[in-house]
Amino acid sequence: MKSAQVDLVKGTARLPLRRGRLKSGELVWFILTDTTDENLAKLHGLVFSPKLTYGLTGKGAREATIAPDGTFVFESGKVDFASQRKVVPGKGPNFFPPKSAQPGSIGDADYSPLVHIENAGTNMVFNAPMVAFGTDEKRLNEFCDGHVDHSLVHDKVVAICPREGYVTLQLTIGFTFGKPILYLSTEASDPLVATLEAATYAPALKSFPFALEDASPGEPAERLYTFVNGPTGIENPQRQGLDSALSDGRGPLNVLGGVPTINLDYSPMWRLFPAKWTPSAIEHGYRSRMTDAIEIEDMASKGFIKSIDDGSLRPVGFVVNCPVVYRVN
Repeated sequence: MKSAQVDLVKGTARLPLRRGRLKSGELVWFILTDTTDENLAKLHGLVFSPKLTYGLTGKGAREATIAPDGTFVFESGKVDFASQRKVVPGKGPNFFPPKSAQPGSIGDADYSPLVHIENAGTNMVFNAPMVAFGTDEKRLNEFCDGHVDHSLVHDKVVAICPREGYVTLQLTIGFTFGKPILYLSTEASDPLVATLEAATYAPALKSFPFALEDASPGEPAERLYTFVNGPTGIENPQRQGLDSALSDGRGPLNVLGGVPTINLDYSPMWRLFPAKWTPSAIEHGYRSRMTDAIEIEDMASKGFIKSIDDGSLRPVGFVVNCPVVYRVN
């Protein structure tokens, strides 16, 4: 993502902070990460994702116009950032599912990070996650050097500075095709997933079309695999999964499918495939860190990886918004 200034040591990305407003007048602070328009992607340093056009279904995307001064004016969609994110791990050794989970920010029924704009007969979709809502510039400028109040901003915000025009967000580490990647995690269609990802719960994303494969037109998302019962232990080089995230306090190290520079079918929206190692795989010592979607599917075909309900490995209907920012070569 060329618009992002990535700090590989801190694991953060600084992006241009955009100021818009709702049609009803409230301030909206947001970022732009992806778009269906290739020329605008190049102009603004965004990622080109034509598949997002398929998100124009139900409440999958909200409408906006561009004001004479260039401001995005959103028809609807609010986010309440006041909630405090809380998660209580389950009793080990199976820390997932947690005993309780409360997302730190919640979108209303109309909020989606995807925004549809029609301009001069051209339809464009932008991925425009909201990072603050209804808070004035003076208050947010108090967080230019960090120490942010997460009751006012997205839980991934490390620093936000309207007077300088930037916001710094914490990145998430994952893998694709055997290589590490860094991505943003901003929204999820399920409250538990949103809590675990420190993302905004956006119920409108439940209306996304579901075709699963690119061979079937209409699929706006890609595949994301998250392990439930991967190896744990903060010093374990094989650690991975939700049990580890809840007990070790680090990310789950998810595995993503098609990403920019590798696949033309990239989308920042991901269909969640929860994966679970079988007792046989654990007994044979096969449980280890996985970094490639093809290898995961191969292990699943051999019966060593199942879905969360012990059925075949498959998506369970949850969608997460995870724009890819950086890939390690």
